Amino acid sequence: MPSGTESRRVTIHDVARAAGVSRQTVSRALNDKGEIDGSTKQRVLEAARTLGYRPSRFARGLVRQDTISVGLVIPDLLNPFFTEVAAAALEAARARGWHVLVYDTADSAQEELGTLQVIASQVDAVVGYFSRTESEIEQWTRGLPVVLIDRGEDAERFSSIRIDGRDGVRAAVSHLVQAGHRRIGMLDHAARAEPSVRHAWFADALTACGLGDGPVCRAEQSVEGGERALEHLLTHHPDVTAVFAFNDVIAIGALRAARRTGRLVPRDLAVIGFDGVTLGTLVEPALSSVALDIRRLGALAVEQAARLLTGDSPLAPDDLVTRAELRLRAST
Repeated sequence: MPSGTESRRVTIHDVARAAGVSRQTVSRALNDKGEIDGSTKQRVLEAARTLGYRPSRFARGLVRQDTISVGLVIPDLLNPFFTEVAAAALEAARARGWHVLVYDTADSAQEELGTLQVIASQVDAVVGYFSRTESEIEQWTRGLPVVLIDRGEDAERFSSIRIDGRDGVRAAVSHLVQAGHRRIGMLDHAARAEPSVRHAWFADALTACGLGDGPVCRAEQSVEGGERALEHLLTHHPDVTAVFAFNDVIAIGALRAARRTGRLVPRDLAVIGFDGVTLGTLVEPALSSVALDIRRLGALAVEQAARLLTGDSPLAPDDLVTRAELRLRAST
C-alpha cells in the first residue's frame, strides 16, 4: 500500500492542463473517439504518457455500463439525514444499472482515511462526504471521478454539491421574531473546531432582524446530544424562548429536553431544525425545519458522477446547489 507521503496520483485534469485541452477532449482521446483531430489526440496521448496517467477501468473500456460500481461514502448512517441522502443516491445509481458500495466512516477522520486507502481499487467513481483535504482525497482516489457533497466553499479540485441555507435560516429567524421572540439561541455542531456555516447564517439572520448575538451551545449530532445541549443552554440563558438547531436530530433532542424540563413547545420554547428529514414529521409536536430537497441532493451527486465518467459536459457549479426553505410545523 502506498505510504501517506507518496505523491498524489495524476488525474484527467492534469492531462487536460498539460495538453491545453478540456477534460472532455482528454476522455474522447483516451477512448479513441472520432470527434477530435489526430494532432490533438496525439498531444493528449503524449501528455498522458509523460505524466504517467492511468485512466479508470471505465475510461479504458474494460467495463460495461451495467457493471459500473460507485462508492457512496456516508459519515453516519444512524443519522436519518444521511440515511435519506444515501437512499436517494442509491435509487439514482440503480436506475442507471450501477452497483453501489456504501462506506460508513462513523464520522471519524481515521475511518475516512481507511476508506480512501481501499476505495480506488473497488469502484469506478466516488460520491459522498469527506472531511480530509482535497490533496489527500486526490492522492488515494487515483484520478477517479469524485463528487463531494456539502463540502462548503473550499472544493477546488472536485465537483461539489453545495448546500445554501442562508435564505431559509433568515426566513426561520424572521418568523420567530414576528412571533414575538427576542432571545433566540442556537445548538451548533460540537465536532467542528470553528462555528459552522449554519451558525454564520444564523448570526446574519439575527443582525438582519435587528437583534444582537444569540447564545450558542455546541451539541453532538444525536438526539441525546440535543437534549444535553438544550439543558445547558437554558441553564445559562433561561431567558431564551426559541432555538435554532444545526440539524433536525439535535432539534428533536431539544424537543425531548423541553418536555422533560416542563416547557411546552411552542408556548414556552419554539424549536426549528435544519435538514427536513421525514422523522421530523413523526415527533410530537411536529418539527419546523429549514428543509432541503434531500432526494435531489443524492440524485445530483450521481448525475454529476455519471457525466464525469462518460466525458459529457459536467453540471455547472450553479446547477450543483441545493437551497433550503422554511417548512413550518407545530414546534413553532
